[in-house]
Amino acid sequence: MGEPDALVVFTPSGRRGRFEHGLTVLDAARRLGVDLDSVCGGRGICGRCQVEVDEGEHAKHGITSSASHLSEVNEVERTYAAERGLAATRRLGCVAHIAGDLVIDVPAESQLYRQVVRKEADAHPIEVDPVVRLYYVEVEEPRLESPTSDATRLREALAREWALERLELDVHVLDDLQQTLRAGDWRVTVAVHDGRSITAVWPGLHEHAYGIAFDVGSTTVAGHLCDLWSGDVLASAGEMNPQIRFGEDLMSRVSYVMLNPGSRKELTRIVRGCLAKLTAELAKAAGVERDDVLEVTIVGNPIMHHLLLGLDPTELGGAPFALAVDESLRLRATDLGLPVHLGARVYVLPCIAGHVGADTAGMILSEGPHLGDEVNLLVDVGTNAEIVLGNRERLLAASSPTGPAFEGAQITFGQRAAPGAIERVRIDPETLEPRVRVIGCDAWSGEPGFADVRVTGICGSGIIEALAELHLAGVLTTDGTIDGALATRSARIVPDGRTFSYLLHDGEPRISVTQDDVRQIQLAKGALYAGCRLLMDHYGLERVDRIRLAGAFGSQIDPKHALVLGLIPDCDPERVTAAGNAAGTGARIALLNGAARREIEEVVRTVEKVETAVEPRFQEHFVQAMAIPHDTDPYERLRAVVPLPRRRKSSPGAKEGRTRRRAASAATRGRRSE
Repeated sequence: MGEPDALVVFTPSGRRGRFEHGLTVLDAARRLGVDLDSVCGGRGICGRCQVEVDEGEHAKHGITSSASHLSEVNEVERTYAAERGLAATRRLGCVAHIAGDLVIDVPAESQLYRQVVRKEADAHPIEVDPVVRLYYVEVEEPRLESPTSDATRLREALAREWALERLELDVHVLDDLQQTLRAGDWRVTVAVHDGRSITAVWPGLHEHAYGIAFDVGSTTVAGHLCDLWSGDVLASAGEMNPQIRFGEDLMSRVSYVMLNPGSRKELTRIVRGCLAKLTAELAKAAGVERDDVLEVTIVGNPIMHHLLLGLDPTELGGAPFALAVDESLRLRATDLGLPVHLGARVYVLPCIAGHVGADTAGMILSEGPHLGDEVNLLVDVGTNAEIVLGNRERLLAASSPTGPAFEGAQITFGQRAAPGAIERVRIDPETLEPRVRVIGCDAWSGEPGFADVRVTGICGSGIIEALAELHLAGVLTTDGTIDGALATRSARIVPDGRTFSYLLHDGEPRISVTQDDVRQIQLAKGALYAGCRLLMDHYGLERVDRIRLAGAFGSQIDPKHALVLGLIPDCDPERVTAAGNAAGTGARIALLNGAARREIEEVVRTVEKVETAVEPRFQEHFVQAMAIPHDTDPYERLRAVVPLPRRRKSSPGAKEGRTRRRAASAATRGRRSE
C-alpha cells in the first residue's frame, strides 16, 4: 500500500484537501481553486508561484506541517535562485511536490487576484487644526559680544516672531542645526509639535507637511496620507495584515502567542513592517518625500493595538480581559520603525475596554453619537464586531465574536474581497435562477459584459446576499435549512450528503452554497445580533431608529439583505446606512485636528462597556437570532417594505429545532471560552 494522502491547507484562503504524494503544490492549489499565480505554465521560469511552508503544530487542522514534507529543492529552483533570487523559506509551487501534511502560505505577491482592501478615505468634513505647524523665522547671526548658542537664538526668534516660548529641541535637530542655519543664510522653517517641541528645521522656506492615518485591522491594514494644511487625502493604500498566517481571527493569534514563547516579537515585527511598507507606498503614490511626513495616527482593536506596540496580548485572551494600557499614547515614529522624518510623532487613540479598542474610539469620533439627541446604533462588522449604542446622554459599547465567516472564511467557496469574487446576488423567486455580479465587473451574469469574467469564489457580502435571497425565494426556511423538497422544481437545489446545496454558479469553478455555509453565517449573525440586543436591553430600548454599518465589510452590505437575514435588529431599511471606514475616518480626524484628540480622550471615559462573555442573556438572544430573520421578532418595520416569506421550518421541525439550539448553545460556550 502507498502512503496515505496528505492533508494540505492553504492560507490565507483556508481551503484544504487531501492529495496524493508527488502532486505539485501548484496542481493542488488549482484543484482547490486557490489563487496561486503562474504565467509560465509550471515550467519554473516565471517564479510567480512562490509559496512558504508554515511549520509547526496546527491544532486547528490536527496536523504537523514541516518543510521536510515537500520534495527536496531541485535543479530548477537552484537555477532560479541563482539567476533571480529566491528566499531560503520560499519554494516554487510548480516544482515542489507534496510528501506529507502541509500548511502552505500563499504570499500576496504570488496571488493573481490581489486583496481589494475596501478602506478608502470617506468624504467627511474635518476642521483642519493639526498639532504640527510650520514657522518661517529669521535667526540672528552669532556675534562675539553676544555668545549665545545657535539653539538659543533659534528659540528667541520663534518667541519674538511667533510668541512661541520655552520650546524643547529634539536631539536629532541639534545634530545638524548649525549646518541648516548656515545653509539657509539664517532663514529657516521650523516644525513645532503641539506648541511644545521643535521637531524639524529646514533651510529657507519649507511648505510641505504631511501625515498618515492608519487603521490596523485584524484582516486588513489601511493608510491614508494627508496634507496637514489642506486636509486633502493625497493617497490611500492597504493590504492584508501579514499576521493572518498566525491565525485568521484575534483569539487564534492570542493563542499562538501563548503557545509559542517569543512569537510576540515576530507578530509585532511583521505588522510594523506592514506599516513601513504602506508608508513607502503612500509617499510614492502621492509623489511626496517621506522626510516630509511629520505626524501619524493609529487606530486598531485591542489585540492589534497591543501587538503593534509590542505589548503582551495574552491577558485579553480570557476574563477579565485586562488591557495593558487604555489611555491614548504619544510616541516617536522611530519607536515603531516608520520610515518618516526622525522627528515625526505617533498618536495612538485610546482604547475603551478589553475588546473595545481604539478602532471603536475612532468610529465614535467619526460618527459623533455623543453630540446628538437621536439614539444611534453603530456596528463595525468584521471578524470581531464592535457595537456602540447611544446619544449625548449615554453611550454603551460591546464587542461580539462573529468570527471570520463574514470575511469569506469557513465558507466552502468563500474568499476575501478580490477581483472575481461574487459580491452581489439576485435569485428569481419563480424560477429560482440566480444572477451574480463579481468584484471588478459592473455587468451581471447573463449580460454581455460578463461573458469573459473569471469567477473565483464568493466573498462576505456575496454570501450575505445569497442567503437573504434564498430566504426571500423560499429556498431557505426560517430555521436556516435548504429545502430539499424544491429539488423537483429546480436543478439548482442538489443533494449534498444528508443535506442539500444551492448551485449559485454553474461555470468553472462550480460554486455552491452548502448547508454548512448557512450554519456558519447563522452562528456569526446570531452573535452580532445578540451583541446589539444586549446593548438595547441595557439602554432600555425595544427598537432602534437609526443604524450605521461601518468597516470595510459592513459598508458593502446591502441594508435590505442584512435585515432579511436578521444580521441586525429590525429597523426601517431607509434608516440603515453605510458609515464607510468610520474607524479610519476617526484616525484621520485625530490626525488633522488636535482638539479632536482631547475630545475623544474625554468621551471614551464615559462609555459604559457591556461584556457579552458574562451576560446571562447573551445565549438566549443568540439562540433566538439563529432563525431567519429571527425566532420571535416579526421584523414588522422590515415587513412593511419587504414581502418576507411566511415562517416555515424544516421537517421534522422539532428535531431540527433541538439540533439548532444544541449547536447554538455549544457555539456560544465556545465563543465565551475565547
